[in-house]
Amino acid sequence: MTPRITLAVAARVLTQLRRDHRTLVMLLLLPCLLMSLLWWMFDELPGNTFDRTGPALLALFPFVVMFLVTSVTTLRERSSGTLERLLAMPLGKGDFLVGYALAFGLVAAVQSVLAVSLSVGVLGLDIAGEVWLLTVVAVGDAILGTALGLFVSAFAQTEFQAVQFMPLLVIPQILLCGLFVPRALLPGVLEAISDVLPLSYAVDAMQHLAAETGTSEVWGDLGVVAGFALAGLALGAATLRRRTD
Repeated sequence: MTPRITLAVAARVLTQLRRDHRTLVMLLLLPCLLMSLLWWMFDELPGNTFDRTGPALLALFPFVVMFLVTSVTTLRERSSGTLERLLAMPLGKGDFLVGYALAFGLVAAVQSVLAVSLSVGVLGLDIAGEVWLLTVVAVGDAILGTALGLFVSAFAQTEFQAVQFMPLLVIPQILLCGLFVPRALLPGVLEAISDVLPLSYAVDAMQHLAAETGTSEVWGDLGVVAGFALAGLALGAATLRRRTD
C-alpha cells in the first residue's frame, strides 16, 4: 500500500461526493434531521425519553446512513467497470479500500460532529459523560457502517440488491442491540447472537456515556467496534479481483 496512491483515491472519492449534491446533503444532514424528529416526538412526553434514547440513536443513524451510501457507491464502481480499470493500474487493494475508508471516514467525522453538536447544543440532549467522547463513538459507528458497506457491495449486482442487505444485516442488529429491550433481558439464544453483532457494542458505548458508568467500558466497546470495522475492510479486500486479461 502506497500512501500517495491511497490519498489520491480518497481525494477522488471526495471529489465525486462534492459533485453529488443530493448524496452529500443526505450524508451530512440526514442524521441531524432524524435526531430533530426524534426530539420533536418526545418533547411533550414525561420522563426524559429523549435523553434515554438519543445516545443510542446517535450510534444508529450514522451507521445506517454510511452503510447505505457506501454500499451503493462502491457497487457503482464495481458495476461500471471503474474498479476493474483502477485495479489494472499500479493500485493495490489496500490503496482502494483504505482510500475509500479515509474519504468516507472524513465525511463520517463531519456528519457525527454536526449530529452531536445539534443534539447536545440545540436539542438539549443531556449526557453524563464527555461530549467529545460521544463524538468519537459516533464517528466510530459511522466508520463501521462504511466498512460493512464496502464488504457487502461485493455480493450485489444492482443498487437495489445492495439496499436489500439492510433487512439482512442491519435490521436484526437494530432489534438486538439493546435499543428496545436490554440485551441482558433477551432470551438466551438472542442474547448470544447480540453478543457477536457490532452494533450492540456501539449502542453499549453510547449508553455507558449517557450514564457515565466509566470511560474504560466505553473504550472497550469502541475497541470492539474498531475490530469489526477492520475485519470488514479485510473481508472487502478479499472480494476484490484484479484484472488478468
